[in-house]
Amino acid sequence: MKLLGISGTMIGAKTSILVQNVLDEVKKIAPDIEVELLDLREYKVSLCDGRDPSTYPDDTKKVIDIVSSADFYIIGTPIFQGSITGALKNLFDHIRPEALRNKVMGFVANGGTYQHYLVIENQLKPIAGYFRAYVAPGFVYAHQDHFNKQNELTDAEVLDRVANLAKEVVHMQKALKTGDLSNAYR
Repeated sequence: MKLLGISGTMIGAKTSILVQNVLDEVKKIAPDIEVELLDLREYKVSLCDGRDPSTYPDDTKKVIDIVSSADFYIIGTPIFQGSITGALKNLFDHIRPEALRNKVMGFVANGGTYQHYLVIENQLKPIAGYFRAYVAPGFVYAHQDHFNKQNELTDAEVLDRVANLAKEVVHMQKALKTGDLSNAYR
């Protein structure tokens, strides 16, 4: 099984750090799961215009293939102007709905106000619904104050939420893979 962490921004490090924290927790509890971080800062993805992905002159097809081939996801975004990033929205626009259908998603976000956690509820979860993905019940929102000057996540409550989200996505994915949903939320 492959868990793909997506850092859905072109600038800043906090989102990538937050996603990586969840991936690290997954490796602790389920070392058999392959994890990969897709950091959009490292790729050039064209604006989606509906064409065949193989005709884009950059990393677009490669990124689409990486996302489509994963079994489940941790998706992260900073919150800008009360919304997900354009880079993440553009990525979602490139992905065929069938590629994400019936796959587990967990969400993380970071921002400069304490109210921006609502973007997960009001924007990311509905997008997952459109894709008919399964969404972990928990999520992680980190304010800039939850990081130290070295951009390390240091807030104990946020770190607990990171660990809980890791457990949720692993249990959900394993339950869906085996068909045994009785243990999905332990």
